[in-house]
Amino acid sequence: MKAIGYHSAGPANELTLVEVGQPAVGAHDLLVAVKGVSVNPVDVKLRAAVQPDGGPRVLGFDAAGVVTQVGDAVTGYKVGNAVFYAGDVTRAGTNAEFHAVDERIVGRKPQTLGFAEAAGLPLTSITAWEMLFDAFRLAEGGGEGQTLLVIGGAGGVGSILIQLAKTLTKLTVIATASRTETRDWVRKMGADHVVDHRGDLVAQIAALGIIPTHVAALTATDQHWPAIIDVIAPRGQIALIDDPQALDIKTAKPKALSIHWEFMFTRSMFGTKDIAVQRDLLNRVSAMIDAGTLQSTVTEQAGQLSADTLRAAHIRQESGSVIGKQVLSGF
Repeated sequence: MKAIGYHSAGPANELTLVEVGQPAVGAHDLLVAVKGVSVNPVDVKLRAAVQPDGGPRVLGFDAAGVVTQVGDAVTGYKVGNAVFYAGDVTRAGTNAEFHAVDERIVGRKPQTLGFAEAAGLPLTSITAWEMLFDAFRLAEGGGEGQTLLVIGGAGGVGSILIQLAKTLTKLTVIATASRTETRDWVRKMGADHVVDHRGDLVAQIAALGIIPTHVAALTATDQHWPAIIDVIAPRGQIALIDDPQALDIKTAKPKALSIHWEFMFTRSMFGTKDIAVQRDLLNRVSAMIDAGTLQSTVTEQAGQLSADTLRAAHIRQESGSVIGKQVLSGF
C-alpha cells in the first residue's frame, strides 16, 4: 500500500512516497481506510530526531476513516463505521492508505464534519481532556472560583482546551496570544481574558486582578517558567506537554505547587487498564461537535495527502505560526 515515510531522520524533505505492507490486524484492532489526517508537533519532532529501525518509518497519529476489517476481540465497531482517533506512537502511523488501531482508543467520527476536518480533533482533544480531568483532577462542573492560564492558547491543544474548560467546568480562562489574529482566535474559542506571552506576563495578569490556580504550559515552558511560578496561586497545579531542556523545579517548592506531565500516548503505550477512557472521551467530543457545543479547530486544509503536501504541512508546523489545526485528506 502507499504511505508517506522517511528513511533517515532530518528535515521535511526526507519525507517521501513509499510502498509498505498492509498492517496486520490484532485481536483488538480495527483496519481503517484512512480518509483524513492532521499534522502535530510530535510528527515534526520524531521526523527530525528519530532514526527509523530498518525500513521507512511512517508517521501520522490523528486520522479519520472507515473501518474495513475488525479483529476477533472487537466488540464496539463493525465494517463500514466511520471513526476518528489519535493512534499509538509505538505503531506505524496514519500517513498511509490503511492503518491498524486498537478499538479502545477510537471514537465515532462526528457526523457533521468531513473526514479531513474530523482528523484535526483527536490528539488535541485527548490531550486537553486529560490535562483537565486526569492531571488537574477537576470534576465536570467544577472549578468555580478558580482560573486556568493557557500558555499558547491559539495552537491545536490550546484551542480545544479553552473550549472544554469553558464547556465542562466553571473555570475562568486566561489565554496567551501575541498576534491580532491569534488573540481574536482564542476569544472565539471562549477565553475570558487574553494576554501577550511576548510581553510581561506577570504585569499583565496582575492587571487583571486574577491569580491563576491552574496553568497549562503548552509551549516554550522553559522560557515562561519564572513567570508561571510568579503568577500561580499557592498550591496551584501546572501541567506541561512540551519538552523543556531544563526547569528549576525547586522554585515551585515555596508555593507547594504540583507539576504534571501530560502525554496522551501513555495509555496506549503501556496498555493501561483504563485505556478505553480515550474511546469514551472521543465519543463525548464527537457528540459535542454534532450538538454544536464544541466547534472545529481546523483552520488549514492542506490538500490531498502526498509527499509534497505533507512536506509543506511539516514546514508550516515548524514555523510555529499555525493557528488551530492543519489537516489533509487521504490519498
